[in-house]
Amino acid sequence: MVVRKALITAAAPDQRKLSLQTLIDKDGIKKSVLEILTEEVVTAGITEICVVIHPDDETTYSQVLGQYGHYVEFVHQEKAIGYGHALYSAKNFVAGEPFLHLVGDHLYINRNRDRCAKHLVDFFKKHQCAVSAVQATRESMIPNYGVVGGTGYQNITGVYKINKVIEKPTPTIAEQQLLVPGLRAGHYLCFFGMHVLTPTVMDILGKELEKNPGSKINLSHALNILARTEQYLALEMNDLRYDMGDKYGLLKAQLALALNGKDRDQVLSEILELFIVKDISNRGK
Repeated sequence: MVVRKALITAAAPDQRKLSLQTLIDKDGIKKSVLEILTEEVVTAGITEICVVIHPDDETTYSQVLGQYGHYVEFVHQEKAIGYGHALYSAKNFVAGEPFLHLVGDHLYINRNRDRCAKHLVDFFKKHQCAVSAVQATRESMIPNYGVVGGTGYQNITGVYKINKVIEKPTPTIAEQQLLVPGLRAGHYLCFFGMHVLTPTVMDILGKELEKNPGSKINLSHALNILARTEQYLALEMNDLRYDMGDKYGLLKAQLALALNGKDRDQVLSEILELFIVKDISNRGK
């Protein structure tokens, strides 16, 4: 199987405006978040991209894609009934193929040579099964994420065979059901916000939406079923991801881009200057 398509979700009420925000990328160039995400996808060798949006947003979104507009088509999520439904809205675009999936309110920054999306797509090409990027996360943070449980896979460091997925578990539930051998005590594997999924996921979502019409279906629920249906792996990433929907999320994302880019020294100097000015101001009170 070859990954030719990517799907970005950006239709949720708390996501709609985030992808439109302007940031300064690593090269010091102004770009929208959506353009940065699209660039991430294109560098993985994918040129068919679908963005799931609210029906009122297509004109605005099409104006912030920059040089990548010709790669992108839009699908409308007609009803706001959850993350799983947003993905399923793009079933015709996926058309029975594996696909890269990113969320439109996250920003990804690679620490290694390859970008995050390329790393994940290359892993899929080698193992030919669904894979989710994950990070070891302390237990106080896990109520914010989808969390996976599993076991080591073929003695490959940082790769796990997933056997269970739970959305935003409590630490107690995680301790009971999601322990992963080899992780530090009090840490669990949380979703990074990036997956390469097989078309089986669309089949699962369709069946769940048919059984529960009008109800919200979370993607984690479908992925838990996927783990019981076919081989599904987790790849631990050493990269950075920022949820821009968090408090100060956009600020942290911008700082991360700046501190990992060509203007790093200039930004550090200006931040230091801000601290000095603040310190002098406080002394004068």
